[in-house]
Amino acid sequence: MEENWFKNWFDTEYYHQLYKDRDEAEAAKFINKLIEKLQPNPNACMLDVACGKGRHALELANKGFEVTGIDLSSSSIHEALKFKQSNLQFFEHDMRLPFWINYFDYAFNFFTSFGYFKTKREDNNAIRSMAQSLKNKGILVLDFLNVSYTENNMIHLDKKEVDQVEFTITKWYDDHFFYKKIQIEDNKLQKNYSFTETVAKYTLKDFTSMFETNNLKIVDFYGDYQFGKYDQKESPRLIMFAEKI
Repeated sequence: MEENWFKNWFDTEYYHQLYKDRDEAEAAKFINKLIEKLQPNPNACMLDVACGKGRHALELANKGFEVTGIDLSSSSIHEALKFKQSNLQFFEHDMRLPFWINYFDYAFNFFTSFGYFKTKREDNNAIRSMAQSLKNKGILVLDFLNVSYTENNMIHLDKKEVDQVEFTITKWYDDHFFYKKIQIEDNKLQKNYSFTETVAKYTLKDFTSMFETNNLKIVDFYGDYQFGKYDQKESPRLIMFAEKI
């Protein structure tokens, strides 16, 4: 496993190039569904953990909420800061470390922005930091992949050309992690680059245990972005709502 692959890969122009189709319209659609589900107080304080370039945080701020986004990637935060406004701010921050204790009504971790670290202890530290950031009775929404579905529906080899750059994407898994190797061919480069993403294989049972250790209790869980019923084999996502107790 590459050490700190997420910091190196997320700070490259190629990461943003490959995933540029994750657009504002997609973010807005999901955020609308989420707010409809949560029914938060109009002046709620919200934390977007691993916020990337801030597309979800911006949608939340545009609805009038007080929103803070944090991300380890300096290039992502540099882009996100273009959206900064009176009720929206961003900070470069490692999710494994504490941030504004007992401050937020809601903490969000969207689109499998979890499970990147080498050890379960580090992932638990991230859960602990998110829990600590919440007020009592605050809600954490953690959106993760569904392990069984991902195993059964994996496309092991794919090629994409984006802006004259060729990406070869190879996926596989073992007992503990999912892997995605991205090989980059760009005529502007003297050599080809490659990065390997890794995501831990955490199930609902695993999250339940990690949450309980950190004073969080799962109150709802869903299997897709329409908040449909979770099915261990058929659901593409595992979206959990956990309350701080």
